[in-house]
Amino acid sequence: MLTEPRRRAYLSAMQVVHWLPRAELPFAAPSRPELLLPVAPLQAPEFDAAPVAQAHAPVMPVAGQVRQVEARQAERPKIEIPRPGTAPKAPASTVDVEAQASRPARPVPTPPPRFALQLLRAGRCLLLVELATGQPFQSRDPSYLLLKDMLRAAGLPDAPQIIGEPVRWPLFLRGNMDQGPEAARDFVQGFVQARLEESPCACLWLVGLPAVRFAADADDQVYGQVLAVQGLGDVWALPGLESLMDEPQRKAHVWKAMRQLMARWKPVE
Repeated sequence: MLTEPRRRAYLSAMQVVHWLPRAELPFAAPSRPELLLPVAPLQAPEFDAAPVAQAHAPVMPVAGQVRQVEARQAERPKIEIPRPGTAPKAPASTVDVEAQASRPARPVPTPPPRFALQLLRAGRCLLLVELATGQPFQSRDPSYLLLKDMLRAAGLPDAPQIIGEPVRWPLFLRGNMDQGPEAARDFVQGFVQARLEESPCACLWLVGLPAVRFAADADDQVYGQVLAVQGLGDVWALPGLESLMDEPQRKAHVWKAMRQLMARWKPVE
């Protein structure tokens, strides 16, 4: 059985303020007699009929209010007549629309390009080659085997020396740094120029569209041509290794241009 303190604790937890037991509870405190008194019935409030009659009575306007109403009725809308030589005023909404249309549109930020380039040295030539997969060359990669065949055909060592880590763009995945095409071009050209200052070369091969675009600022229309780029000297633009494997007919054009350029890097006997 519950004692009186525990019983009150349960009632307080249930937020019960007043309660009466149905039967006599053991160990309970004596009931308070004021709680057992009958509750007095509620009396309906009495309403006076006089204010209701006044509410339905007509309201007489004050003399001042009558004069104000008559004055408003006497006023007529003013019509503006345009004078000669003056242009009609445009609505405010039209002016706002025209002002917004005249404002120069904010330039849409250009997404950063994505590419990976590897710099290699083969004899007297430097090669900036596109990594189609983004991963460094492996000895048994078909694209790397094709590159070795091209170097042998050009009379260059078929085991090119890898220079540094691949150039990957964008540099940062997050941040507010400008990583657009112009920033990528400046970075690639600066990287290659630094390597040329350390060890000059007779000709720079640009293999793949990203190498041509960001080192020579050109497009695929210059494939097979030799370009003079400020700070880089003479560069030879070539299709990517993946493109040469997918389109074997391009190899004939590369071989034809190579035969005309071999004198640039082959030693004079």
